[in-house]
Amino acid sequence: MVWGCHPALSAPCVQAMATVPVARFDRKRIMKNDIPAPLELALALQRQAYLAHPVPGYDERVADLRTLQRFIRENTDALCDAISADYGHRSKHETLLAEIIPALDGADHVVKHLRSWMKPQRRGVDLRNFLGARNRVIPQPLGVVGVIVPWNFPVNLSMVPLTYILAAGNRAMVKMSENSRNLARLLIEKIPAYFPPEKLQFFDEVGGVGVAFSKLKFDHLLFTGSGQTGRAVMAAAAQNLCPVTLELGGKAPAILCDDFPLKLAAERILFVKYLNAGQICTSVDHLWMPRAGIADFVELAQKIVPGRYPSLGSPDYTSIIDQKSFDRLLTALDDARERGARIVQLVPGPASDAATRKIAPCIVLDAPADSILWQREIFGPILPIRGYQALDEVVAAVNAGPRPLAIYPFSHDPEVVQSLLERIMSGGVSVNDALFHVAQHDLPFGGVGESGMGHYHAKEGFNTFSKLRPVFYQARFSTLKFMMPPYGKFASKVLAFLIK
Repeated sequence: MVWGCHPALSAPCVQAMATVPVARFDRKRIMKNDIPAPLELALALQRQAYLAHPVPGYDERVADLRTLQRFIRENTDALCDAISADYGHRSKHETLLAEIIPALDGADHVVKHLRSWMKPQRRGVDLRNFLGARNRVIPQPLGVVGVIVPWNFPVNLSMVPLTYILAAGNRAMVKMSENSRNLARLLIEKIPAYFPPEKLQFFDEVGGVGVAFSKLKFDHLLFTGSGQTGRAVMAAAAQNLCPVTLELGGKAPAILCDDFPLKLAAERILFVKYLNAGQICTSVDHLWMPRAGIADFVELAQKIVPGRYPSLGSPDYTSIIDQKSFDRLLTALDDARERGARIVQLVPGPASDAATRKIAPCIVLDAPADSILWQREIFGPILPIRGYQALDEVVAAVNAGPRPLAIYPFSHDPEVVQSLLERIMSGGVSVNDALFHVAQHDLPFGGVGESGMGHYHAKEGFNTFSKLRPVFYQARFSTLKFMMPPYGKFASKVLAFLIK
């Protein structure tokens, strides 16, 4: 069951999958466009079901969304336990807050608006040439959508997209991360009791499946992950001219202005930064703030953070996902330290624990601009701070790099906030806080430039997974009859009139 095949598949289908040799899944064969048979068969099954029933009605779509909610509610504890096992440890409270509740609430939001989203849209008609005709834009399902899910919020980043995919009337194949093995096993085991394979299937990552998955002829592909992998996914999808939505990452800055209360800023920024041990694509990557206030901010952090996480062993503090990421973060800290930076550890005790893969929350001061921490997305519990004299310095520095997935201005001055919004382009923005624009169900979510392309969430999510199909309805009597060849004086007079 590692591939997520459903027991209800036909006997010939099951037999075909059973006869595929293990060697077929090696990376060399996959790189030659040899797609593993279970993936091809799953896609063929869903494509056949789509062609037989291309436009599910409103009631069926709502039933699918309620079924998705029922799955989450009935398996909440198991989902939390599986995610914690994959991490090594993650607080159940964080999983409930960041994954379970957004998925449940998101489905309620979609159900509330779905009927209006599904309605054909009236569009204007050029009455001079097409008197009596009608124009409509009709949202219709694309067909079969592929979803490639990262490990950091695997329930949220599978279930929330599925909400919009199913709301738009599609079918879906979902590939989980290699770092979500326990969760993938649970989903593959449990989902068949809620959805038939021709509507929804989950797949585990087993050596190269991600590359093969992105080569399938989907009608749309959603990928969330790193920019490097996103490029490979987009290149593979391009072979099929498959449209993609890429949700990537980048160095999202918090920009603290001198008019904003320092303690309030510290409370909010530090909460977001150390949530999930910083392993969030829309976390605060680093902080810009007036130089004069840096020492006071650090002093506040040394009081606030231990109150939330008394020690590295706190059950509320999350582990780093794997050894590779753990080593990468320690290397980045060593690089900064060796180059003159000051590391301020924010909880008592050891700076890290290899056994639990935990790294203590810390602030980094005076790291050189070309250090690893300033050049690459951090994705961990490390907060570099850089001081500024004038906001122009911040604007120039941020604009010199790739466009971030988010920016976080902290100011009560509307003109300052508006100036930052206009001068720094990003995927999204939270003003006077961080991260929480992503939690708004009626706001689209997506990147720009190297932080991604396309949107989902809100009505834009429904539109992403729909074909907004333009339809022109000609009137019973068409005035164009008088404009057909052979052209004569009447046609010339009409054209001259239209030009004027």
